[in-house]
Amino acid sequence: MGLKVVVDRGVVGAAEAFGGLGEVRLLPAVEMSPDTLRDADVLVCRSTIRVGRELLDGSRVGFVATATIGIDHLDIPYLESNGIGWASAPACNADSVVQWVAAALLLMAARTERELGELRVGIVGVGAVGSRVQKLLAAAGLPAPLLCDPPRARRESAVFSTLDALLPEVDVLTLHVPLLTSGPDVTVRLLHQQRLGAMRPHAWVFNASRGEVVDGNALEAALVAGHLGGAVLDVWEGEPTPPPSLVRACAAATPHIAGHSLEGKFNGTKQAYDAVCAYLGLRATWQPTLPATAPLSLSPRDKSDAALILEAAAAGYRLDDDSQALVKIVGLPEGEVGAAFRRYRQNYPERRELSSFVLTFNPPCERVPEGLAALGARVC
Repeated sequence: MGLKVVVDRGVVGAAEAFGGLGEVRLLPAVEMSPDTLRDADVLVCRSTIRVGRELLDGSRVGFVATATIGIDHLDIPYLESNGIGWASAPACNADSVVQWVAAALLLMAARTERELGELRVGIVGVGAVGSRVQKLLAAAGLPAPLLCDPPRARRESAVFSTLDALLPEVDVLTLHVPLLTSGPDVTVRLLHQQRLGAMRPHAWVFNASRGEVVDGNALEAALVAGHLGGAVLDVWEGEPTPPPSLVRACAAATPHIAGHSLEGKFNGTKQAYDAVCAYLGLRATWQPTLPATAPLSLSPRDKSDAALILEAAAAGYRLDDDSQALVKIVGLPEGEVGAAFRRYRQNYPERRELSSFVLTFNPPCERVPEGLAALGARVC
């Protein structure tokens, strides 16, 4: 009996990556069920499906790979107690999320007429994504951010703030934590009414981690009452049906696509493929090939180095396009919202990261900002 691999159809490049390993069946997440997985040996998924007893009992699945950073959709205790191996794709789309944060910072600066160089940012969760956000801020010359990461604080001598000490001090709070429901560092409702009330009235909240990390009702109330300056959210409680009133209360709202760059997707596929090969004892031979991009032209006219560096980091990404799309989605009849949300993510337009572009300046830039080199930008 040959090896059978079931792969979420949303995993980019799945047929090419896994086709050489055995019989591959591509399924949309909504069609994955105990029946469709009964004779599968390997499952490759994304975060759109809960993988645990209800899905896998009675199947012969021996290994699960998710092509995502997050693992809160995997029932790890169930998998491990049943001898089912698993793997994730840590940091696969971290640079894509940083691109989203750069675009959110530019949006905030434009809406508030604040100087980017004056913004004090608080980063909650300084792991794969948060550490890259820290690097972005340093490259752009923004003030050193305040950092909150309790697990790292316990392990390291570096200085970290507690969340409650950080909140009153920052102009922007950006969240990059896993969703944890138990243990010493629970993140469900990490940002609740009392903590929102401790923030500066002009402060903004960015969330590209998990929707449940923020108390959505409390955030909406604070925004509507003018107790916060604004919010840019990419993740939502109740996905794929975000609360329409919260979407509209945000300065920008995107449909869980912060990590959806083409590079991020292929990185996730590659890491899942490598993990499956390791499980099977096979040599990993597949390498993704991404299409070339045209040079990206930036205009340095009347812009600070910080703005120019953030524009480069955003790499031409138009956050407003995704935000307008989500506003339209939540305006549909209630029964159509979930399907439209999923459809937008499944058919997301190709988006590339800074690493894929050669930057040009029009008019020519007399002095290329040093921070671009720190971000690995290629400048012509």
